[in-house]
Amino acid sequence: MSEKYHIKPVPTPGRFRHVGKYGSVDWREDCARCSNCVKPRCVFDTYRKEAAYNRDPQTSIVPLYECRACLSCVQGCTKGILAISLNPEFLAMGDDYWKPDIMATTWNQSDTGRVPVSGAGYRGRFHGFGFDSIWTDMSEIVRPTRDGIHGREYISTSVDIGPKPMRLSFSNDGKLLGEAADLIDLPLPLILDIPAWQVGGQEFARARLTTAAKLKTLAVARAAEVAGAPAAEMPFLVPLVGSEGLANVQTLLPQVRMVEFVDGAEVPALAAKAKAANPKLVLAVRLPLQGAAAERILQLNQAGVKVFHLGGDLHGCEVGVESPRHIKDVMREIHGRLVKAGVRDEITLIVAGGIALPEHMAKAIICGADLVAVDTALLVSLGCRVCRGVQGADHQEHCPAAAPKLESSYAVQRMVNLMAAWHSQLLEVLGAMGIREVRRLRGEVGRAIFKEDVEREAFGDLLSR
Repeated sequence: MSEKYHIKPVPTPGRFRHVGKYGSVDWREDCARCSNCVKPRCVFDTYRKEAAYNRDPQTSIVPLYECRACLSCVQGCTKGILAISLNPEFLAMGDDYWKPDIMATTWNQSDTGRVPVSGAGYRGRFHGFGFDSIWTDMSEIVRPTRDGIHGREYISTSVDIGPKPMRLSFSNDGKLLGEAADLIDLPLPLILDIPAWQVGGQEFARARLTTAAKLKTLAVARAAEVAGAPAAEMPFLVPLVGSEGLANVQTLLPQVRMVEFVDGAEVPALAAKAKAANPKLVLAVRLPLQGAAAERILQLNQAGVKVFHLGGDLHGCEVGVESPRHIKDVMREIHGRLVKAGVRDEITLIVAGGIALPEHMAKAIICGADLVAVDTALLVSLGCRVCRGVQGADHQEHCPAAAPKLESSYAVQRMVNLMAAWHSQLLEVLGAMGIREVRRLRGEVGRAIFKEDVEREAFGDLLSR
């Protein structure tokens, strides 16, 4: 058996102000100064950090919002003078999809590379929009051998990108007929994508490429953004080719393993030229996430393109349609259409947009994707609050993810830590579902429960009236 894939995190505290969710309220005038006071026993040292502010009024009030809401002090105080409050600045971050809890979780994972544990537990709804309406099957969680990252069984998270023939043909003496497929084996079912809006510039693009090299995955970038990158990182680069053609990437084609084209009428001709420059290249086409994309995929499949990158919007919905659906619905439609056409196994589907948590990665694969592309979550790991510039130029200038001098080693390690935490959580999900390799998860809707299906079965008679 090959060596287990492991991402080694290194604790890297964020160089930006973390916005905490909870703060402690202390009605000190009623304090009895008990000898067994609960404050010194706080496992997170919240009250000790607050003491610095109490002694010096000029000290930052940030520690006042470092409470983890374990509620131990609230329950243990004999006088009942302690309480927990919500930070209004925390609630103002992000939007309806990129919620404050997602950003706080991403920051914590990027700090340590560990699976986050909150004293307050999960307080959200068990249903909602998009991925929140899917429950994964955890029926195998009671088996000790399926215990995720701590289990005794090897769980593979490797995926293949590239043309996969439907069958193999051999000669009478056992030799393979035809050429072997040029496949890219990734140890993690994700690649690093270009953000939906311009942040960080060339510094962030270079850091993304270095991160991909460390993770042994791929990073999509424009050629100008990674100019001057080390030759050792080139195999992990996927240059994006737009309407400008191959002029900017001509020198990169012999060094990379995969190239991606923005969809257009000239794609077949550009793909043929790229293949002539490097016969081992894996060709991919970037398409907008739409249900109608299935027909375009079938058309390009006949032209020899086998890899497709489907990009949704920031919230993981269709683009360019009046009533956009979420990834989970669109991918199930596209996957089913390709299965019906008998070509699904020879095609690789990468889906992007709205992949904010590791559970989204697993759920997108369940809905029919082979792997996902991560973009906005990488920015959040560096301190981005997903304001998309609406807070003005001054905020953009001081945004941690868009700093003019974004230190590469710091940014790389933060993103590596985030992916380490995501990988661990993917192993936990696969182990709990009793699946030993992520390839088997693709399209396995029987291992998930969809809220719409449950409501239809339970209330079908009422809904039809």
